[in-house]
Amino acid sequence: MILIVDDEVRLAEVVADALEVRGFRAHFVDSAAAALTWIDDNPVSLVLSDLRMPGMDGREFLRLLQAARPEIPVVIITAYASVPDAVALVRDGAFDYISKPFEIEDLVATIGRALKLREAEAENLRLREELREKYDFGSLIGTSTPFQLVLKQITEVCDSRASVLLQGESGTGKELIARAVHDNSQRRNKPFIAVNCAAIPESLMESELFGHVKGAFTGAVFTREGRFAAADGGTLFLDEIGDMPLPLQAKVLRAIQEQTFEKVGSTRSQTVDIRFIAATHRDLRREVERGAFRDDLYYRLNVFPIHVPSLRDRKDDLDMLAAHILARHAAAMGKRLTGFTRPAAAAMAAYHWPGNVRELQNCVERAVIVARGAMVDVGDLPQYIFEGRPKIAQASGFPIDLDSELERIERKIVTDALHESGGVQASAAKKLGITERSLWHRVKKLSIRITRKAE
Repeated sequence: MILIVDDEVRLAEVVADALEVRGFRAHFVDSAAAALTWIDDNPVSLVLSDLRMPGMDGREFLRLLQAARPEIPVVIITAYASVPDAVALVRDGAFDYISKPFEIEDLVATIGRALKLREAEAENLRLREELREKYDFGSLIGTSTPFQLVLKQITEVCDSRASVLLQGESGTGKELIARAVHDNSQRRNKPFIAVNCAAIPESLMESELFGHVKGAFTGAVFTREGRFAAADGGTLFLDEIGDMPLPLQAKVLRAIQEQTFEKVGSTRSQTVDIRFIAATHRDLRREVERGAFRDDLYYRLNVFPIHVPSLRDRKDDLDMLAAHILARHAAAMGKRLTGFTRPAAAAMAAYHWPGNVRELQNCVERAVIVARGAMVDVGDLPQYIFEGRPKIAQASGFPIDLDSELERIERKIVTDALHESGGVQASAAKKLGITERSLWHRVKKLSIRITRKAE
């Protein structure tokens, strides 16, 4: 809805009719006070307001509307516009101004630009909120003691300017934690720029970080901004900092210390305001001792160290994490999965998860894809979950020989359950935590003959 505010009622009515003809919904009022009241009770996409009106004029109306509803673009209509007036109006928050008399097509073009910008800003805000929802504390799942310590440290460091060093195995969620630190800090509305130092060739690393000027090297056909410039005002996340080439570490140290750098091929310094978070799976203290990492850079980054525990060290969080990941992927795929069967949960609990949370995510996503029942079962899990381990005890008490093939494991579980249940399938299914229909499919697939004693 476009709201027209003008004390010249006849002109407002003509403009409203012209906009209606061109496909816009329009309404008009004859004063700024009436406009504020109408906006409180109705959805408004854009406001066209006269500048000079009795009582509250267009400038005061713009100021009040910007304070209360900054998302609504305002176009000022005036017969008294000058360049200084136009600059002042735009500075005060107006999208644009139109001089009387005006052509309706010029007005429609201005409205189109304003609505397109509003739509882009709304989409940007939506994406920001999605990222915030994804990376806020609610996405950091876990109640185990080691992980609760991590959450406590995040809350302590969020609002400071201190550099943070995240150390932990690959796949433990270090970037997730870095984003949570940024998104809960005063820099949350500024850029979060991530650089994977292990993924960029050494020859391109300096240019990637600091940018370069045209002609700085072969192939530099234009001037390019680097990640330091892109992160100005926000946070720069240097992932896998332990893989950064030693010669470049001195330049990065200076940039961090002085918040100043030069593009490759330039002598002109650029000043930035950046909060630094670094992460590595390496033991940086040991890297310093063997001369592979600069000690001064290590101490500069290690102002606030956070150790991110492996999944093995926070096994109490496994069920909660798996359920969270399952719900997210099931919703994305339009599947109704209520959880994991007891045999599947037991198998996952016994696995050592060398790839940590990232591996768990991949495992559960794969299970959601292949699952056909109401719950993820043993057969839905990837084969590697069962390889290389001798035996584990399930929640139901049935032993599983994990050195054998998955089919043999399934057969032993099912036959043991049927033996204990005297061949009664409903009772066996209950012991296994699966439906009777799911058990029937397994019996048929494994060619198990059910008698008083299953064979």
